[in-house]
Amino acid sequence: MLRELITFEVEGQVFGLDIMSIREIRAWSPTTRLPRVPHYVAGVVNLRGTVLPVIDLAARLGWRATEPTPRHAIIVTQIGAQVGGWIVDSVSDIVTVPDNALQPPPPTAGQDTVVPFLEGLAAIEDHMVMVLNLAALTDGAQLVEAA
Repeated sequence: MLRELITFEVEGQVFGLDIMSIREIRAWSPTTRLPRVPHYVAGVVNLRGTVLPVIDLAARLGWRATEPTPRHAIIVTQIGAQVGGWIVDSVSDIVTVPDNALQPPPPTAGQDTVVPFLEGLAAIEDHMVMVLNLAALTDGAQLVEAA
């Protein structure tokens, strides 16, 4: 079976998300910060009358926080009833990969902050794409609290 992924970059690394979980891709718009939310919650934006929590994907992955510019994008995803936005450096392409092309992430030292959020790795053309597990990233309650 084939899967379609949206690929994008964060901190120079190529990531992918299943296209079925993506509602839209928006240009960067400033967020309104909220008190007492996890450090990776950049804030909220108005999405056609709905409060949309926006997560800094780099910070969520344990990297330094993003300093967004107009070149950044927000990928709006939906998992179940939960809608959220993810700040990424740029959106690249839509790619199709066979399910059997997805390889498990390699075992790493206990300090790796990205591997727990990966569904697997896929070799696409001349680079590796880290396919994210959206359910692991959303961590349910914390995003609901942010909205």
